[in-house]
Order: sequence, then C-alpha cells, then structure tokens
Amino acid sequence: MVGIIAPPEAKLLSYPSYIGDKDVEGAGWVYTVSSKSLLEDVFTSVSLKRALEQDPDPDSPAARHPYVVGRCAVVEGADIDAATEAAARAVRGWAAVPLADRIRLGRMFREQLLLRQDELLDILVAEAHPRKLARWELTCLLQVFSDASISWYEQQMHTEFEYAGRRLIVRRQPDGVVCVNPPQNAPAPSSALAVLALMAGNAVVVRAPRSIALSTMYILRELVVPLLAQLGAPAGTLNVICGKPRQILDRWLEHPLVDDILYFGGSQEGLRFEQDCVARGKKPILELAGNDGLVVWKDADLDQAAEAITECFFGSGQICMVPNYVVVHPDVADGLLARVREQVAAIRPGLPDDEEVLLSPVRRSEKFFALLESATANGAALVTGGRRVELDGTPSQTGVFLEPTVLRVDGLTKARALDVVRHETFFPLLPVIVPGPAEAADGDEALLDTVIEFVNANEYGLRNSLWTGSAEVIERCIVEIRNGGLLKINDSHIGFLPYLPSHGGTGLTGGAFGEANYPILKTSHLQGVSIGAGTTPRTAAFEV
Repeated sequence: MVGIIAPPEAKLLSYPSYIGDKDVEGAGWVYTVSSKSLLEDVFTSVSLKRALEQDPDPDSPAARHPYVVGRCAVVEGADIDAATEAAARAVRGWAAVPLADRIRLGRMFREQLLLRQDELLDILVAEAHPRKLARWELTCLLQVFSDASISWYEQQMHTEFEYAGRRLIVRRQPDGVVCVNPPQNAPAPSSALAVLALMAGNAVVVRAPRSIALSTMYILRELVVPLLAQLGAPAGTLNVICGKPRQILDRWLEHPLVDDILYFGGSQEGLRFEQDCVARGKKPILELAGNDGLVVWKDADLDQAAEAITECFFGSGQICMVPNYVVVHPDVADGLLARVREQVAAIRPGLPDDEEVLLSPVRRSEKFFALLESATANGAALVTGGRRVELDGTPSQTGVFLEPTVLRVDGLTKARALDVVRHETFFPLLPVIVPGPAEAADGDEALLDTVIEFVNANEYGLRNSLWTGSAEVIERCIVEIRNGGLLKINDSHIGFLPYLPSHGGTGLTGGAFGEANYPILKTSHLQGVSIGAGTTPRTAAFEV
C-alpha cells in the first residue's frame, strides 16, 4: 500500500479496470488529489488534476507530487459489456460454491477491514471524509459483517425441516448478475455491500463513481479480490469499473444478462430508474433520499437527545441517514433547543485529518440559502447558524463550509408545507418542530396520535428515532410507526448494530418495493424444495 502522502520515489497508486480477473486499460484516467490540498491550495491541486488527466503519465513529476493520491482507469464502452459478460460466465460456478464457504467471505472481509483500517481511513480522508466520519463509515461495515450479523444471514439463506418422511428446504437462491452503482457521498461503504451480494452466490459488477473512485477500487481490489481467489471463485465473480454513471447504467439496463441493479441516488431519478428496470425485467434495489425524523417526548433525557440531534451535522448533513427534522414536545422545546444550541457551538470546520472535525465542505451552497430564506419567510425562526465560514470558522461570503444551522418551526400543520421539513435538504440545516397550542390542547395521548401521524405521513422512510422515558410511549411507537426501514429508540440515530439493517426504507427512499435492505436477501429469491422417499404421488397430493 502506497502512503497517502507519497514521497518522490514512491509509485503512484493506480487501478485499471478489473474485468474477468484481469487488469484492463481504459479510455483515460481520473486522478485523486487529497482533500486537504484542495483546502490549502485549490489552484495547484486542480491544476495538477487537470494536467494529469490530459497527460496521464504515472512517472511524470506531476504524478509524484505529494498532493496526488492515486488514479483509476475510465472504462471504454465495450468494456462495460465485457464486465457484465464476465460476471455472467462466473455465476454458475460461484453459486455452486457451498453456502458455508460463501458466508465465510464476509468474516474474512471483516478481518481484512480490521487489519488494513488505517490504510482505508487514510484514503477516505483523502477523498474529503473527515477522519471521525470515516471511522463511523468503518463501524458500519464492521457491524454489517459482524459474526452475529453473518450468522443471522446464514439462517435466512437456508433452513431445513422434516415432514412426513420428507426433507423440506426453504432457501434463497442467487439472482445472478448484480450491478452496483454506489453514491458519490459514501462510495466505499456502499460499494462494500457488494460483498453481501457475493455471499448470496451472485457475480457482481461495481461502478466506482468517476469523481471519487479510489476508495471503492481500494476496498474491492485490495481486500475482496484476494479473498475470492482464496475461496476458488471463478474468473469474473467480481468486476470493478469506473466511468460515467448514465453511460454505464444505460448499458446495464439494456444488457440481457443483468439481473439486479443496486442503485444509490436521488428519489426522482431513482423512481424513474425503477420503472426502467421493471420494464426490462430487472430487479431494482433502491437506496434513495432519506429525510429522517427524530421525536423527543417530554420525559426524554434532553442531554442525550440533543447529542443524537447534532448527528444531523456529521459530514455537513451530506449523508442520507442523519436526522433531517425533529418534533419535540412543547413542554421541553425551549430546554432542548438550548442544549442543541450549546452542542452545535462545539461543531467546527477544519482539515479532514483533524480527529475532532465533523463538517465537510459544501458545494452549491446557494440552494442552502434559498431553503433557509424560504423557511424564515414562512414563519420559521433562526436559532443558530446560517452563514458561510472559512476553514478556521471565521464567517465569510467565500467560505466553503456552512455553519450548523437550526430552525424553530411552530406548528405541525405549517411545518409539513416547508421544503426544509418535507424533503431531504442534504445540508447542515435542521428544523425543530414544536406542536402548537391547538395541537396539544387535548392532552398528551391525542398529541402523540398527531405526532405519529406526522411521522407516518413522511413521503420518505429511511430511519426514525424516538427519545422518551415512557414504556407506554415506546410501545405505541413500536406498534404504530410504519414509516421507515429502521426505528431507533433512546439510541444514536446514525449508529449501526448487529442484526439490524444498515440501509433501506419505504416511500421515496426505497420505491415501490422499499423496505429495510439486507443486500444478501435483496439480491436473492426464496425457493422451497421437497425431497420425498417412497411417497405415492396420488396419496401425497391429498395429504393433510
């Protein structure tokens, strides 16, 4: 592994396309320069990247500049299909590998993540993930591939029964060729979900995002490919390419050998893509926008609830599974907002390798200010934040960071009409909704009815959280909240746990087939098997 800050004599970290277990040169290269360099000297960094992509000589002085981290090949058109066809040739052989061996891939992958976590974290930091955020992403994978989770996956994949002299099997069979299109904001942990599709017995093609390809290539090429070789996987079981999303997605849609497509993206584009998949007989697995809700009841631990609320600002809110709106009981609204304001004051910008930094630079911040202006014009009150800031936290019209921003919105009815409440913003912008006097007039039981209805009416449905000390309130929310793929109670909103899903949801988050997403299950299908011995068919047909 080449260090992130490469000395002049070091070799550039370089990944061609990986198709059918072979390195394949592409139509060009995309280079990664460190995010720290973009904050310290944007002109030099961008100039280096452009020069190298025009003249991609790995031995040139520019390629050995300490700002340059690595490069990935850009796939040519015909090679997109070649990757799909290599996967199709591998499907039968890989699916025939015993389930226990395929399941072992997940445990082996986790061992590699732990062994090489420092290398992975360095690459994520180079790609503009603050180090603390990168550690959170790693915890996602460590829980997804924990021994407890993997044991549960194995149970879901194959169960046997004895009945009337028969051996009965309920099992999941692989779908075939699975293509994965990870997002730009979290490509590495999202692309690593391909390992779960492999464990199901599928052959996989992954598109590394063109603008941020290095961590995807690293995880799959350096960690997963050697493990597949140890397990005797046939050539083409895993293929990794990098290119323009529309070009690759269109070819996947049209190729008859593609079975499933795991798509990450915005809700409008994703729902159109879902229709395109179904029309072509392919299974869409959608990971779209979130717009998560967090409810704080009057008997909640307000300090802990405030801490969970400020998870909204991890990565400057540019993560789909952070809280996007809060509903707080009016009796404790002022106390909660005071605690949130106090905790927000400690969240600061900085270089991504600073262990205490949580904020990321924000591009296209004009939309942030348009949303903020619209909300305040329609009655929302600014509690804190609302400005651009520089690397050192100084307010500035040219700053590339945004202050964590909190709004107070009085009234549930009015709140749903605000864009900052109705839709995911993908900014460090959090509305805290306080039910009005009329909404709370009939007592807590009626108010809880209204709050649950509000949560269920969310058009999106990734995660929801509840903070309360009441067993009765907890039980009602467990029974009545239908929205979302995950409900967290008195816990970190963004934390990961064994057994529970890390991804997936309802409504505009998951599409028509949306639910909690376990990729090992989503990329496989149920099949029942009966093995008889000495059974008379005519008798068996009427057996009860």
